[in-house]
Amino acid sequence: MESKHLEDTQKHLEDWLRDAHAMEKQAEKMLKAQASRLEHYPQVQQRIEQHITETQNQSQKLEQCLTLLGSDSSTFKDMGAQLAAFGQAVGGMMAEDEVVKGSIASFAFEQFEIANYKALVKTAEMASQPEIAQLCKEILQEEIAMADWLSEHLDETTQAFLERSADSDLRSKT
Repeated sequence: MESKHLEDTQKHLEDWLRDAHAMEKQAEKMLKAQASRLEHYPQVQQRIEQHITETQNQSQKLEQCLTLLGSDSSTFKDMGAQLAAFGQAVGGMMAEDEVVKGSIASFAFEQFEIANYKALVKTAEMASQPEIAQLCKEILQEEIAMADWLSEHLDETTQAFLERSADSDLRSKT
């Protein structure tokens, strides 16, 4: 790869790693808000709490990637209002059917993260940054696992909500 092309690729890699870091920080806020209101859905709450820990570790891995590029990891750019608005919408849901809508939105957000990490892996490989590619592959696998879990449990989460909703003695929201 010619020098200018490699330089451009490395610049994109750095920018996209910063975006991913902002994305993980937003995901952490969203997940914490969601987990705090799921006491009647302990399996969903437990998996989300596990993913909060994974997300925190992912942020650290992204900071490590930026350090490998010689970037100052103390100043991360924001992905913009769209991501923040999405996170606020998911994290701040107070609807009666929050557990179902939250599961759907979380699944969609995981797909967004998966696409980002796939692009980061390829970019790191093309930027001759195998260590960064490996760290992004590790994060990618966690995002895929979370998306798979959400998908596999959506039926039972929906059913549990509908059963709680039909029972006037139970609080259906959470």
